[in-house]
Amino acid sequence: MTMTPETVAAAPDAPGPSGVPADAPDETTDAPQLAPRQATRWEKVREDAGVWARRAGARIAVIADVIQVTGWVVIAAAVVLWITAFALGWQEAFVAAVVATILALICAVFLFGRTAYDVDLDLTRTRVVVGERAVGALTLANRTSRSLLPSEVVLPVGAGRGLFQVPRLAAGAEHEELFAIPTTARGVLAVGPVSVLRGDPLGLFERTHDRRQAVDLFVHPRTLPLEGLSLGQMRDLEGLPNQHLARDDVSFHALRDYQPGDDLRHVHWKSTARTGTLMVREYEQTRRSHFVVALSTHPGEYRDPEEFETAISVAGSIGLRALRDSRTLDVRTSAGKIRAETGRRYLDSLAAIEPGKPREGGIVALAGILAAHSPDAAVAVLICGSTVDAGQLRLACSRVPFGVRTLAIIADSRLDAPALRRVGDADVVALGELDQLPNAIRKVLS
Repeated sequence: MTMTPETVAAAPDAPGPSGVPADAPDETTDAPQLAPRQATRWEKVREDAGVWARRAGARIAVIADVIQVTGWVVIAAAVVLWITAFALGWQEAFVAAVVATILALICAVFLFGRTAYDVDLDLTRTRVVVGERAVGALTLANRTSRSLLPSEVVLPVGAGRGLFQVPRLAAGAEHEELFAIPTTARGVLAVGPVSVLRGDPLGLFERTHDRRQAVDLFVHPRTLPLEGLSLGQMRDLEGLPNQHLARDDVSFHALRDYQPGDDLRHVHWKSTARTGTLMVREYEQTRRSHFVVALSTHPGEYRDPEEFETAISVAGSIGLRALRDSRTLDVRTSAGKIRAETGRRYLDSLAAIEPGKPREGGIVALAGILAAHSPDAAVAVLICGSTVDAGQLRLACSRVPFGVRTLAIIADSRLDAPALRRVGDADVVALGELDQLPNAIRKVLS
């Protein structure tokens, strides 16, 4: 900061007997305080105007939500007719303006009324497989002491919505509506919130009141059980031994002298009695069967949406098989890791998968991520679409850590039968639909 002559303090005088400059201000004297600047009248007016503008905007937004497109047309026509009638003196325009105004006022009367329903939304199942129907019930009850006029109830389901006509309900009466939701595509659908709709017969105005929170409906991808098929014939109990030695495991390696801190449960008493020296067992450290599924969500690696859905179904079938075999399952997509602690959690995660962004990379980048985060994997399955060429596939398989059994599955909607080939140490299977997966796995295991 540039110092001006006014901001430079004068040099203190020589200190007095107490060590304080003679002209130093008395500490008991309060230092001058800077009072906060008072807002001007214009600033106050501007702040108040901003507050009122925000409130008015909120009210206008509420009114705008009530008026439908037809209502805006009628209101605009009424305004134009009134201006024309007074400006040009047309009797016909005056009559038309009166009719339009009366029509709008009569339709607005339908907005008034009580909609105090108790709403109960019940889905028999919140998880279905794509193609199945989700069945539910909607119960509306009048818990007030007065009758409620007929109204419409809106039930949003994803991007669509269902309309139910509710008759007049007397005090204490209930009305139940059964519905079925067809599921033609995998995804997570928000069912609700249930809204009570009031409007006029001409559709000029419409008012809704939300009565219940939305319920998520998980539409799982189609999967196959793959009974009798298991990739990688490794058991969790036996593990896969490596070169590291441990004090406690299931793979016995050798005997050694006892060292302070060793667990006495591993003392080999027969060898101790024979040698006269305390001997303990030493083990080879093992690892559990770590199963990794890498699913590419790069949109450019799939020829059409059907291939993408087939790839997700393949990932779901193989992952569920690994979970049933009690293996450690790690599932990764181009967008990141997804949860797969249980079969239900895994299918819920697959239901929510969407095509990723090109900048997230495809199967080659995903194989590199797999190598960085799962170097101790026992089996790795790479899943991608048919637009991945042989060079990309070879590079992706080469990035998998050495010693990991690798299987690459390509979803190709053009194939009528599965095709099997080898790329380095990896088995590559191309299939056209999910039903071809069991035969493809049998070819790999044979």
